[in-house]
Amino acid sequence: MKRENIDMWIVICREYNEDPVFLTLVPSNWFAARRNSILVFAAIPIDGKSPGVERVERLILSRRGIGDLYKAAWTSDKIDQWQCLAEIVFQHNPKRIGINESDVFAFGDGLSASLKKKLVETLGPKYTARLTSAQNLALGWLEKRIPQEMEIYPQIVSIAHGIIKEAFSNDVIKPGITSTSDVEWWMREKISSLGLKPWFHPSVDLQRKEKGETRYDREGISNRGDLLHCDIGITYLRLNTDSQEMAYVLREGETDAPIELKKALILGNRLQDIFTGEFKVGRTGNEVLLSTLAKARAEGLNAQVYTHPVGFHGHGAGPTIGLWDQQWAIPGQGDYPLFYDTCYAVELNIRTNISDWDNQEVRIALEEDAAFSEKGVYYLDGRQTTLYIIK
Repeated sequence: MKRENIDMWIVICREYNEDPVFLTLVPSNWFAARRNSILVFAAIPIDGKSPGVERVERLILSRRGIGDLYKAAWTSDKIDQWQCLAEIVFQHNPKRIGINESDVFAFGDGLSASLKKKLVETLGPKYTARLTSAQNLALGWLEKRIPQEMEIYPQIVSIAHGIIKEAFSNDVIKPGITSTSDVEWWMREKISSLGLKPWFHPSVDLQRKEKGETRYDREGISNRGDLLHCDIGITYLRLNTDSQEMAYVLREGETDAPIELKKALILGNRLQDIFTGEFKVGRTGNEVLLSTLAKARAEGLNAQVYTHPVGFHGHGAGPTIGLWDQQWAIPGQGDYPLFYDTCYAVELNIRTNISDWDNQEVRIALEEDAAFSEKGVYYLDGRQTTLYIIK
């Protein structure tokens, strides 16, 4: 709130039409808002020993508070809920009142039109004039990872990597028999058997050389000589993962993947290094994107970058760093800056020609979860540097 110069933040939503930030602001045993839910965060200046320092008063306009988290601020048999909110605002007299309204980010746009109308009617012209978008406050709240989360996040990513490792093995894939759809549904069932949920349905696709041209299929039987690619994301303890890794199905007589495919993966790793090297606090997503692409081109890489934050949401709050179909500055979403203690799904690809495939183009698409701190960027559970091999 201090960073965004907001004196009061009001979060209002209704049951089953929750604001994107609401469930992150209440205990995990809350699965929905309760009727008309109103949270108020009021910055309170502290005088005396710590001039300029602020504390935040946390209120819930409900009959009961929530432990030490929120103080109950409404006595329903004495005052209307909205009038109670008005009195709280009048009492604190905030100069800037943040509400979740945004033309750019869905995460900062959780206040519905009808509730905004009611709020304006309640506050009147004087305080309505003080309303301002809390877009960046909402994003900042959602994107920042606390130490306890960073302690468990690598373990969550490790679970996702473990699923990929098993899926890309002969325990699951029988060349000439198993289809990409079979592997997708095996992943889905594996996630369920672990008591977890996917935040999107896993996908598996293949590339192959056939009749002089490279085949790229989202559905088909995994044959010998195929290059496989997967995309999988799980949710655990309110945190999400997003991973893309690759495997090769050995041809008869092969003991390892062709050297050129192995070199192609190295090029993908190089693009990752260029990209993460561009992370600097305060830089915008657009600045990171354009600098990465320029350096990649200078090294002769045919590259695409389409990285997104990850956390409470799979496509999380924070800067957009390229889109798969838009490799240029993204107005608005790409103009948000990078902050420390945030996490990203480092998602990108390179394309290169393989002489073993009659000089046809192959795409190496990778996605690994990483954290950005004062120490720089680091992968939460490592990254793929060798292809999985299916015999």
